[in-house]
Amino acid sequence: MATPPSSSAVREARESFGRRLREIRKDSGLTARALSALAGWHESKCSKIESGTRPPSFDDIRAYAEHCGVPHLANDLIDTARGIDGMYVEWCQLERSGLRRAQESVLPVWERTLRYRIYSSWLIPGPVQTEAYIRALLTSIRDRRQLIDDVEEAVRVRLDKQHIVHEGNHRFSIILEESALRYRIGGVETMAGQLGHLLTVSTLPSVSLGVIPLTADRSGVWPVEGFFLFDDAQANVELVSAHLTIVQRHEIGLYADTSTLAEQAVYGAGARSLIMQAIDALG
Repeated sequence: MATPPSSSAVREARESFGRRLREIRKDSGLTARALSALAGWHESKCSKIESGTRPPSFDDIRAYAEHCGVPHLANDLIDTARGIDGMYVEWCQLERSGLRRAQESVLPVWERTLRYRIYSSWLIPGPVQTEAYIRALLTSIRDRRQLIDDVEEAVRVRLDKQHIVHEGNHRFSIILEESALRYRIGGVETMAGQLGHLLTVSTLPSVSLGVIPLTADRSGVWPVEGFFLFDDAQANVELVSAHLTIVQRHEIGLYADTSTLAEQAVYGAGARSLIMQAIDALG
């Protein structure tokens, strides 16, 4: 499995999109200067768009498609640009109105998704978190980022979202690094309760839980950034500074190819044994 993209993926995506526009222009036989003249742009605008240093507006994209003789490509190009624009959102922007609003912002994609594929190397993921574990996480985020205090409201929103684990046709394929079982979030009592809850939800028909042991040979693929894959439509990655959303099909494919990680995980009794060992280690 390839390493998931980081914040640099936004820059790379803009550069890749610019190259695509350049190819369309060259295929049409137009020079950058000629296209700029037809579109009524400053002569340097075309080169800036194609180098990825100036994001094109939707009108700019329509002009590319129209003047290059490929108007039928306009909507597809705009969809790609829209995806790039929404890829990278700094936490300070996402959480400026508080943690509750940040939790609510993902409700639409949560509700419409049927198949969830989740990988985490450091935390138990949201759909299978306990109330105490959620509260410990969100309290830490509030304090670290100096946000308004709406932790209890945010906890309630996240708990309410968990109904999808028990209702409807939602399916969860969760792969955890064993380290996620060992990091103590909220103290011994909170962690013990969280691991006990994980044992329970691992038996649900809607949940497939795999754990990659610390002793696994990681020569082929090492732990990567945690991600959520929502059907085949969107991947979300939580970075230190920002929330990364991937909607481009070829990049979603990188996340969907979890076969190597899945092969290193143990399931059923093997996964439950590792969880029990983590509980015992709490003392």
